[in-house]
Amino acid sequence: MVGRILIADDVATNRIVLKVKLASAFYDVIQASSGQKTLEIARKERPDLIILDVKMPDMDGVAICEALRNDPLTEHTPIIMIASAHDSRSKLSALRAGADDILFKPFDELILLARVRSLMRAGGSAEELRLRASTCRDLGFAEAQAGFEMPSTIALITAQKDKALRWRSLLQGKVRDRVNILSRNEALQSLSSGRVPDMFIIAGDLEMPDEGLRLLSELKSRTETRYMPVMMILREASRTQAIAALDMGASDVMYDEFDPEELAIRVRTQLKRKRQSDRLRETVQDGLRMAVIDPLTGLYNRRYAIPHLARIQGQAMKTKRSFAVMILDLDRFKSVNDGFGHAAGDEVLTEVSRRIKANLREEDLVARIGGEEFLIAMPDTPLNMARGAAERLRRAIESKPISVNGAAKGLNVTLSIGVAMGDGNSQNVNELMGRADRALFSAKSDGRNQVTVSLTAA
Repeated sequence: MVGRILIADDVATNRIVLKVKLASAFYDVIQASSGQKTLEIARKERPDLIILDVKMPDMDGVAICEALRNDPLTEHTPIIMIASAHDSRSKLSALRAGADDILFKPFDELILLARVRSLMRAGGSAEELRLRASTCRDLGFAEAQAGFEMPSTIALITAQKDKALRWRSLLQGKVRDRVNILSRNEALQSLSSGRVPDMFIIAGDLEMPDEGLRLLSELKSRTETRYMPVMMILREASRTQAIAALDMGASDVMYDEFDPEELAIRVRTQLKRKRQSDRLRETVQDGLRMAVIDPLTGLYNRRYAIPHLARIQGQAMKTKRSFAVMILDLDRFKSVNDGFGHAAGDEVLTEVSRRIKANLREEDLVARIGGEEFLIAMPDTPLNMARGAAERLRRAIESKPISVNGAAKGLNVTLSIGVAMGDGNSQNVNELMGRADRALFSAKSDGRNQVTVSLTAA
């Protein structure tokens, strides 16, 4: 099954008809015949989507929708409401309560299925993002703070300037966001300028029929706008365009000659979700960054370094070029901590990291893998270049004392380095690091502050 849907309707016939339609599309369907049962089943079963009738025997459908939105277990569950009579007041009430859409009987089966697919897809992506953000929080990475929210920017794109002006005038006063009028080309040019709007409202037909749909496809294929909400405003009762737009990734669909209040509610809903998703995405990105970055030095940590070293080796297998692995260790670092304190030791580690980075190429991997131990991997590097780089690093550390609090003249610090060469064929990553580690031990044993290359290096 591709998803679980809860049908909430007090009329058994209605539930059966909907179940047949959804089951034919291979959805798993569960049912509720009252408002209280709807709330209980939604909390227990956690469906991927709820189809809710406006009139239930024990509770008003709008009240049920509000209760679902106020429950942490169901607040993000997509909801489609169904009403018997086309009533603009009912539609606005449902949307204000948090419904994603409201359809009126008799509704178009294909439109319903397209809306279900769209909401299930968006809901699945959002849930995955929330799970990742939750994992980051469990690991101790704080969620991005909401802070003060600046007004968003909405781009209106139509073929006729007068239509765009009319749309803008209808929105003004109902949303606090900036509303800009753009042409199709200006919308695409904004991607490279860095001034990407927060939301697009696009007419289905621009200079040519269905050109708005083609622009939608372009926006959803670009990295800069992949997650941006896009609302399509289509010709009245344009069934084919509506289905295509939803399947192509439109966040919402409305029809021309719309109710301005309805448009404003839907716009506010989409922008609110975007802000929530942006914060979750920032939490995940910051969490991933913090998970692989050493907070003291800003270098990568072991968690990142080992898989990356394996990728360098895999690339070497394809190119048949050698690469270098170095393990570096500060000499007598314990005496720094013992004599001047751990704060001074941190200053030394930070400065040593800076000097190492400054003396390597952009493509070289530098990681702190232990207290005073560092790992370097240099792709596409022959032995003579690796030896020269290691000597350069050694001299960069010993050449100038490191200023720390508590040491009037600065501290003289040295580095021992073990080097091993790989070619992508003979050794795995652990063996290669073992050879570099043994070479480091030899450098320490032979007097420190020197470079030793593994005897079995390529």
